[in-house]
Amino acid sequence: MPKTKKAKSDKSSKGSKDSSQAKASPSEKAPIASDEKGLDFARAWVEFPDPADDEQVFRCDLTWLTSRWNCIFGSGCQGIREGRADDGCCTLGAHFSEEDDEKRVAGHVARLTPEIWQNHDVGMETGWVVEDDEGSRQTRPYQGSCIFQNRPGFPGGAGCSLHILALREGREPLETKPDVCWQLPIRRTYEWIDRPDDTRVLQVSIGEYDRRGWGPGGHDLHWWCTSATSAHGAGDPVYVSYRAELTELMGKAGYDRLVELCEQRLASQLPLVAPHPADPVG
Repeated sequence: MPKTKKAKSDKSSKGSKDSSQAKASPSEKAPIASDEKGLDFARAWVEFPDPADDEQVFRCDLTWLTSRWNCIFGSGCQGIREGRADDGCCTLGAHFSEEDDEKRVAGHVARLTPEIWQNHDVGMETGWVVEDDEGSRQTRPYQGSCIFQNRPGFPGGAGCSLHILALREGREPLETKPDVCWQLPIRRTYEWIDRPDDTRVLQVSIGEYDRRGWGPGGHDLHWWCTSATSAHGAGDPVYVSYRAELTELMGKAGYDRLVELCEQRLASQLPLVAPHPADPVG
């Protein structure tokens, strides 16, 4: 299983930057969909040392990680672009976080077949990577969404062909998909903290990838799932359903400690402090 690199300098956090940013003017914000809650509400955060690295601390959003969000792709997802609900959040394609990310994905693309990937012939003949106006490399948009997106009715299955490949091979989808795709809607950010005793520690924040995570253009997305009530009804909280992804982002020791803190929060007999507003009530 490929390991996601940890930032060890101010510049190295670029690899975990929110790399599928939507570009749009913040002055032309679209109205938030009717089932979405606002972006600003009380959150419960916890900070704890990384058990595997004494130079790191984790700062985790318990409001998000204990929420009942789940991906509803193909089951009520409204999509980020109006009129293209079937694309989910794949409309823009995926920017690669770094060269290693692209190389890893390329190795899995080589195993895709026309039976799994609807756009196989096009992708192999004309390429599946492009550069945007800023020189950033990304998966190629094709006919309105990512070239790896299979359309409804395709015999090999609708949705991401790289995701389908992973499931067929008994892998975790995080192994085959670009970093930004498998990390969504978890957002990991880095910040070096200067302490009063002249020491420094790397603060790794794990939280919700809300509209703001997409950059200024995120406010113009047709719909976004993390704050939508229609996407909050899962049986398991996020820290359970995203075990594989969180383990990859935090390491096993860090994830295990997170589980302990999440379970303590949910085991409380008192009402939760700062519950997610999109979660079901009661």
